[in-house]
Amino acid sequence: MTDVRFDLEGRFVPEGYAFPLWSEVTRILPELEEFEHAGILPLKGAASGEGMLLPRRAKLALRVPASFVQNALELSGNTLDIGGNPLHVGTGNPKEIEAHPTLRSQFVASEKIETDFLKEVEEQLEKLEVSCKWICGRRQFLKNGETILSGYSLAVHDLKPPASIRLQQVGLGNYRRFGCGIFVPHKTIAGLD
Repeated sequence: MTDVRFDLEGRFVPEGYAFPLWSEVTRILPELEEFEHAGILPLKGAASGEGMLLPRRAKLALRVPASFVQNALELSGNTLDIGGNPLHVGTGNPKEIEAHPTLRSQFVASEKIETDFLKEVEEQLEKLEVSCKWICGRRQFLKNGETILSGYSLAVHDLKPPASIRLQQVGLGNYRRFGCGIFVPHKTIAGLD
């Protein structure tokens, strides 16, 4: 998997933007639907009312198979309609995934209570042969009309390089298309046991 990062021009996205964003991206790149672990990384911005204000240097990042990078670059130059809010997609640049000892996912989807979610995380990490420690955030929700996903933020640390790459390649849980379970490098967590 490779991240393809695009410059993004736009001011605002509504709450639940992840759902129409995937719809708009796959309108232009329909083949993206075929890849199990492909997804869109959550946008970064400042919470504002019923949505999020985007910074001037906003980025849109897709995590796609390396074989799909050239196709993904076709997103450049398009304008996406996110609930009536236009986002213009600028130049795209591929960036290989690199090992990092600490990773974080903003939202790992799970309908379970926290103790059961943590058991599920442990099982998934064992299946991926990833040995690490983790810190779970509070329960949160992604909403779009009638659709509601629940989950938790999750930081994992003390990762060895191969495990770090593997976890970024595959992720945890479901719904990568909405930014769920995608891990990115995070500042180091030191002195925690």
